[in-house]
Amino acid sequence: MEFKESDGYKKDLKKLAKRFKTLPEDLKTLQKVLEVMPDERPPISARVSGLGVSETIIKVKRIACRAMKNKGSNTGLRLIYCYKKEGEEIDLIELYFKGDKENEERTRIIEWCNTE
Repeated sequence: MEFKESDGYKKDLKKLAKRFKTLPEDLKTLQKVLEVMPDERPPISARVSGLGVSETIIKVKRIACRAMKNKGSNTGLRLIYCYKKEGEEIDLIELYFKGDKENEERTRIIEWCNTE
């Protein structure tokens, strides 16, 4: 499985890694899980619908982060990615903390889908 990071995702990660020091390592663990089970798995992850794109866009709702003590996987971190079955590829689009913003940036996802 190949992972690609969008420029927006890289900026998100850099910003959040300053607040949550273990986040880069925790995301590597999540990538190992996604290599084995890349499709949606409610309630951990779900498809993002209503975008009008043909790609499979998935939001991971439960991400364990060791920097957030006593939270387990209910940290409020969200990851948006595109899973391309035919190419065995996952494109990481957006990473955000739910305390900073309520929902994903749908325009960013649509723009990314249109440029791929």
